[in-house]
Amino acid sequence: MAETINFKVRARLLEQMGEQLIKSESIALMELIKNAYDADASHCKVEMYNIDNPEVGSIIITDDGTGMNYDILKDVWLEIGTSNKADKKKTEETDEKGIKKEKKIERSKKFNRIPMGEKGIGRFGVHRLGKEIEIITRMENDDECRLFIDWDAIEKCKYIEEFPITLEKRTAEIFKDKKNMTGTKIIIRRLKTHWERKTVRECARAITSLNSPFDDDSVFRPELVVHHSDWLDGLLRFEEIEGLKLYSFEAKLEGNSIVEFKYKFTPYKLMKGIEPRTAGIRNLRENFRNRLEKRENGKLVPVDLSKAKIGPVIFKGIIFGFEPRVLDLAMISDKKGFREYLSLNGGVRVFRDKLRIWDYGEPEDDWLEMEMRRINEPGIRISKRLLLGAVYLESEKSTDLIEKANREGFMNNAAYQLLKDACRSALRSIEVYRMEDKNKLRVIYGPQAKDVPVISSLEEAKIIINKNISNKQAVQEINRCLDRIQVNYDRLTGNLMRSAGAGLNLVVVIHQMQKIIKNISAGIKKKISTEKIAEMIDELANLVEGYSILVRKSDIRIRNIKGILEKALFNLEFRFNYHKIKLEPVFRDRSDHLDGICSEAHVVNAIMNLVDNSIWWMNYAQKNEKSVFIDISPEYKGYSTIIVADTGPGITIDRALLGQPFITAKPEGEGMGIGLHLTTLIMESLGGKILYPDFEDFSIPDKYKNGAIIALAFREKKE
Repeated sequence: MAETINFKVRARLLEQMGEQLIKSESIALMELIKNAYDADASHCKVEMYNIDNPEVGSIIITDDGTGMNYDILKDVWLEIGTSNKADKKKTEETDEKGIKKEKKIERSKKFNRIPMGEKGIGRFGVHRLGKEIEIITRMENDDECRLFIDWDAIEKCKYIEEFPITLEKRTAEIFKDKKNMTGTKIIIRRLKTHWERKTVRECARAITSLNSPFDDDSVFRPELVVHHSDWLDGLLRFEEIEGLKLYSFEAKLEGNSIVEFKYKFTPYKLMKGIEPRTAGIRNLRENFRNRLEKRENGKLVPVDLSKAKIGPVIFKGIIFGFEPRVLDLAMISDKKGFREYLSLNGGVRVFRDKLRIWDYGEPEDDWLEMEMRRINEPGIRISKRLLLGAVYLESEKSTDLIEKANREGFMNNAAYQLLKDACRSALRSIEVYRMEDKNKLRVIYGPQAKDVPVISSLEEAKIIINKNISNKQAVQEINRCLDRIQVNYDRLTGNLMRSAGAGLNLVVVIHQMQKIIKNISAGIKKKISTEKIAEMIDELANLVEGYSILVRKSDIRIRNIKGILEKALFNLEFRFNYHKIKLEPVFRDRSDHLDGICSEAHVVNAIMNLVDNSIWWMNYAQKNEKSVFIDISPEYKGYSTIIVADTGPGITIDRALLGQPFITAKPEGEGMGIGLHLTTLIMESLGGKILYPDFEDFSIPDKYKNGAIIALAFREKKE
């Protein structure tokens, strides 16, 4: 017997899709704002009320777009995965004979836009944010419509068809003014998230970043307003940061070449004796730097964008300097805010038709692998956090770049690889010019003027040559040779430093042995049992064996971090008592987000390093109240994060230097400057991160506001 049957869809699938396809509150809001863009809106306003109280809080998104009528709400908005927008974006169609032919893309009537959405899932943003959804919308010359969804009702339904949704027409109540005749208003109540200051600020940054910072002619500007709150106070704007740039560039990439190019070096006014400089496409062509290339199997091969439907690529950016003396000359009043801004915004974003493609350029994203490139040539390559960059594409010409269904960038196809290779190639050309000007600063304002005489000698040679040789062609040839010498010198010194890292491992082991021996000594003074002394000696033996992770593969897997913390504190118990330090182990009350990818011995050692620093600084500062706070936080998305805070004097050196070997603010003879370097190596080897957050980033008691705060972030899942 055979019969034709159909799939059945459970009602709860709607909620599951909302949670899984829209990964965060920021992306949920982005999707709703993009819907406003597709609706030809010129403005979209996101308002938040009492969002720290989910039961009474609400989020309202209002736009002045074309709106929707009854039929669109019923047959399009309520149809999951509808192809309405995707059909408008199709670049080809098939005739009756099955022959494919070019099709003109349907653009919006008012602003000539190509729809950003195409998967029919953006509407799940509302389901991610709240349990009660009300949509009020109106199209031109039509009635106002109201759609109401109560997600609690879904628990009583077995299948989607049984889920009750209210849809009605009515006389205009919201969109009735002459200047406000059409649009959409979405009201989200009974919020699913207990919003916090950090999350709101992330959303504000994300909404602002929807528009390119380099183009102020956009006819679509989203806005975030948080009522009855000061959570957005103090956020720096791009306009405040832009004036601090040292280098800027703009390049147009087509085919296998950079076809247009502008580079500018703009020293600060207080940088006496250093002249500004510009370079153009002619300079690139003279030095064969306009070619797009990549290294493959040991050879340079062309990168040709014309091999896919990518269209022209515009690459713009501004670059900063973080050297202490350079920052002093910039006259920055808020250095902390400046570093925080670049930490959150540094990188290269991607825009298509001037609207951002998520999540390129986010703090966790490094799609051009800038940091990996810096490992081999740190003196030459640009750090992600020093660059505010943007890549611009045209929707109609970049159809081979396909967005993923979950809105996390493009699918990793051949076109996407071409785009990456082309942008990386252009970045190399930019780095050459930036390196030349950076060295001028380094000679006068950097430590290399004293510490690296080779660089100084090369710069002196260039000055003498430019002054005394009249043949410009000869000067160019000589300077190119000197540049190659400098590049090779930087590469050589980089290799030597990496080799020296192996020697540091021995120092690391000695350093940690000292710490455990201190614990054993404190335990003996407290007359603890011989069994506990034996356990600590075993820990010392395991430590020496365990540090092989720095030179060989170790047992790294998902572990319970809470249990590991308890072992670390057991080792430190006697030192806390000896120094009369109060411990606030808040993590003991946690019941979720407690697993992370790590190696037990190394986490114990990392915690001991951090706590040892806290003990030393609290004693050194002669603090009356000596206290250490330890918690495990889920606030850093994708990570289980151990937070260690103390009531000491706080971090007293430039954060940019933290984690480097032999950098310490302790008096001579009191510290080796290896503890944070060791912890950094451990976290890198585990695939995690060491963070130096601000007090507001996590929930920490006020008494730790001026102390040191360090966080160890462990990935919750394997990539």
